[in-house]
Amino acid sequence: MNDITAKAFDAVVVAGGDYPTAPQPQEILSGAAFVVCCDGAADRYIATGKVPDAIVGDGDSISPGNREKYTHILHCIAEQETNDQTKAIRFLKERGMHRIAIVGATGRREDHTIGNISLLMEYMREGLEVESFTDYGYFLPCKGTTTHNSRKGQQVSIFNMTARRLRADGLLYPIYDFTNWWQGTLNECTGDSFTIEAEGEYLLFVNY
Repeated sequence: MNDITAKAFDAVVVAGGDYPTAPQPQEILSGAAFVVCCDGAADRYIATGKVPDAIVGDGDSISPGNREKYTHILHCIAEQETNDQTKAIRFLKERGMHRIAIVGATGRREDHTIGNISLLMEYMREGLEVESFTDYGYFLPCKGTTTHNSRKGQQVSIFNMTARRLRADGLLYPIYDFTNWWQGTLNECTGDSFTIEAEGEYLLFVNY
């Protein structure tokens, strides 16, 4: 498993899904060097007694009071071709931050959850290293052959995007060129690391 401490990231994005409650995403958020809230998530973050470094989005979700109070850090981007999560990621990219954690991107609306998760592949194609942390585990976009630290019995799911010749070492069940997302779910690590071999792209979900 990758280093999931806040120190591993240039910045953390707080998205507009369920606010994180598990220790892992909370630790990442509390130790972040730079925090960007998608505009709807800013109210919940500010309610914890903290102020983000920036609030980014189309400006339609933040409360009028916070919109006025924090106008100096509010960056409204009106275009509707991307969602607020992507606006926040590109805001950070423009400022030279490429290693980014996202929290709060899942829950509430399932269509937004699927969209937010799928966008991780787009960020990878833009040269960014972006991981999304939920209350249960984290999503990590990958391509080619990758090796990850783990522990025996830890669960991992592999979602095939464009990969061919999928093979694994260090997982309980063999993997292959999955044609449906469910086929790669609920695999299990057999030791302290696992390797995925592939030609192309795939998405990992690793349980804490």
